[in-house]
Amino acid sequence: METTVKLGILADAAKYDASCASSGSRRSNGGRGLGNAQGVGICHSYTPDGRCVSLLKILLTNHCVYDCQYCVNRVSSDVPRARFSPAEVVKLTLDFYRRNYIEGLFLSSGIVGNPDQTMEQLAEVARSLREDHLFAGYIHLKAVAGASDEALLAAGRHADRLSANVELPTQPDLDHLAPEKTLKQTEAAMTAIKSGIATARDRVPERLRKRSLDGNPLPPRGGAPRAPRFAPAGQSTQMIVGATPTPDAEILRTADRLYRGQRLRRVYYTAYSPIPKGSHHLPTHAPPLVREHRLYQADWLLRFYGFNVDEIVRPGDNNLDLEVDPKMAWALLNRDRFPVDVNRTDREMLLRVPGFGVRTVNRLLGLRRVQRVRKADLKALRVPKRALPFVVTADDFSGTRLLDSERLRSRIVAPTRQLGLFEAAASAQTGEM
Repeated sequence: METTVKLGILADAAKYDASCASSGSRRSNGGRGLGNAQGVGICHSYTPDGRCVSLLKILLTNHCVYDCQYCVNRVSSDVPRARFSPAEVVKLTLDFYRRNYIEGLFLSSGIVGNPDQTMEQLAEVARSLREDHLFAGYIHLKAVAGASDEALLAAGRHADRLSANVELPTQPDLDHLAPEKTLKQTEAAMTAIKSGIATARDRVPERLRKRSLDGNPLPPRGGAPRAPRFAPAGQSTQMIVGATPTPDAEILRTADRLYRGQRLRRVYYTAYSPIPKGSHHLPTHAPPLVREHRLYQADWLLRFYGFNVDEIVRPGDNNLDLEVDPKMAWALLNRDRFPVDVNRTDREMLLRVPGFGVRTVNRLLGLRRVQRVRKADLKALRVPKRALPFVVTADDFSGTRLLDSERLRSRIVAPTRQLGLFEAAASAQTGEM
């Protein structure tokens, strides 16, 4: 089969894996090799300075011995099959990079033979790029659940990020749709990766430890790392949403447990999309895309705003409110805790004000050290109008009256609409929730 035909099949097959949206890695070629990796978004994301960056996103093969009902590449599917050798992937990556089409590689794969064999081939691609061709661009590899610790560690020595996908949020979900897979096996892979990251970090002397967001030591600018590095951009995972009736509360509890126990950089949520000739066990329709968006917002609250799962999900049905964002939904259910005085309230409570992001709260805390914060100051900080019913300032106490209004929710819900792609990306970058 011609390379271009295989590329078409395996690039299309890779589109279902969303766990590669940002790198968080910084790697320099030191003037001796090819390319650099910067701590910016990838996969046609936009960096803060407006650059669009991309990477080659393909499968090593879409042959697979598993029969996961939600996967278009399952063994019982009749899709066209193709397979690259590690050398072919290396050549494609270098050719695309030299033509300035990509800034790195995301490589996943179906399972061929057994998990160890698949993981070894993925790791060989990264090893060859790094050692044979001195490639310093971004590399993200799938971490195959069930592979040995040795195979996973070999991959982490050359990849910037690894992702072991849990795919479904609970073991009963997997038992129903992917009986060959277990959460225990996937989390064992995560634990091996976490151990590798910790070992690499501990080899760097404390005085040289300049940490990235996930705690990995960054190399000095303009030079090679001072110590061996292991998956410097950390690890991530993906969960499919809506393929089973599992409520948002269980999805978020799984994510929260993985963040705390495995120190993941990101959990990616992918709305289930019906596949051709899908199993009768699967829904016939995709869930509303806004559900995926609400899960990302809730995930942000868990990681950066001090919320727990039981505060975020709607009482009764354990799902997120699709009409308003999770922080606003919590605030409307807890009006007795508002309005808060922006000149007196502690940081923890300010972070719970709808429309107040981490950056806004930090600026408010700095401002109130030197003056009394007034309504005009909130406007200067670009605080959105939806925050006003929940706060009082030195010169404005109207929040109490607005909170008591029975029409407050309807006034908030009426103007809202689903965010476009670029608006959602901007909201995620600023963290203004």
